[in-house]
Amino acid sequence: MATAPVDALAQPRREAAGGNKWSRTFAGLRHRNFRLYLSGQLVSLIGTWMQMMAESWLVYQLSNSALALGVIRFLNTIPVTLLTLVGGVVADRFEKRRILVSTQTLSMLLAGILAGLVYFNVVRLWHVALLGLFLGIANAFDIPARQSFVVEMVGRKDLMNAIALSSSMFNAGRIVGPALAGLLIGTIGLAGCFLLNSLSFLAVIAGYLAMRLPRTPPPSNPIALKQATLEALRYVAKERVLRAVLVLVSTVSLFGWPYSVLMPIFARDVLHVGATGYGFLLAANGVGALLGAFTLATLGDYPKRRHLVFGGLFGFSAAIFGFAFSKQVWLSATALAAAGWFMIVFFATANTSIQLRAPDALRGRIMGIYSLCFIGLTPLGSLMAGGIAKLTSATFAVAFGSVICVIAALVTMKLVPAQKAQPQEAISGA
Repeated sequence: MATAPVDALAQPRREAAGGNKWSRTFAGLRHRNFRLYLSGQLVSLIGTWMQMMAESWLVYQLSNSALALGVIRFLNTIPVTLLTLVGGVVADRFEKRRILVSTQTLSMLLAGILAGLVYFNVVRLWHVALLGLFLGIANAFDIPARQSFVVEMVGRKDLMNAIALSSSMFNAGRIVGPALAGLLIGTIGLAGCFLLNSLSFLAVIAGYLAMRLPRTPPPSNPIALKQATLEALRYVAKERVLRAVLVLVSTVSLFGWPYSVLMPIFARDVLHVGATGYGFLLAANGVGALLGAFTLATLGDYPKRRHLVFGGLFGFSAAIFGFAFSKQVWLSATALAAAGWFMIVFFATANTSIQLRAPDALRGRIMGIYSLCFIGLTPLGSLMAGGIAKLTSATFAVAFGSVICVIAALVTMKLVPAQKAQPQEAISGA
């Protein structure tokens, strides 16, 4: 027997389980389309993480300002805040693969432009900001379509495993990308990193085009954009568990996740390790997250999902609190690895819980709401963290955010107690 939760914050139900742990860990790979998706994503995400690390270093070189790091990240993600609900409606109306090929192509072109600007030594801070703004617009449509596309590749049964494996690929890129960037900045330069990222998009585009998908006709009578968005918001508003998970995700995005924006400051001014050390810290964070994703993929639905949500959040908060006060590279790397492990446990479980409770007709729009909470609020958090770090210190900004996350978790645990599974739920599943 294996335990499969009724929902994210409820007591679990029981059902028969088969297969060994190894087959359970890689269950999503039984689906050809998901294998194509995962292999393309691995190559592309290595390039994306290379660019993120190189771009942060470029911004800090051009500005020497913690606030500038927060402003650039704000501009990179504010389009997601403003447009991701529209992106969710688009994902429900049009073929998701076509949307994803379009957004990935645009992202490839933007990375190539940045590479050219840096190579010819004409790049300015406003160039980075403007290109980041356009990339954010592409992401506002890419993220809801990609998040809601996973269930079409693997079905509901293997959804949590697929999300965990996707997280593992995301964090494999997070390990390799920054480490490569730290090495390549000194050899091929920042422009080379941006060019390699541009080329890496070819892999994921090829994967999408090679998929075999049934034709999905568009809705016969699509409702207006405002009505479609309100329909999804009303559904979320009446679902207590969905509301609770989204509040926690929003809190982490605003107060917990911005620690990553300030990492160049810790690398250069606190730990004094330079670009190579910065890449090492990002890689340590990614190693922890990768291990967390594989742990979650192996466990599947066995633990209580409520424990995964709250345990992940408490562990993440404690880890970044420790990172904030560390003055030793090895201790900082250990704290970041732990933060990555707990972060994936929290976010992947939250993502799965929301998708399993989303009706198919509303999936794109509900994942648009999730994307708003998960990514769309990070520009505000980045701007706030940069401002707090400028007024006080990066240490205080990160520690303050971790404390807010713990308070939010404690309040939510009190307001949303664990529920007992109903007998019919144990039979039919939820």
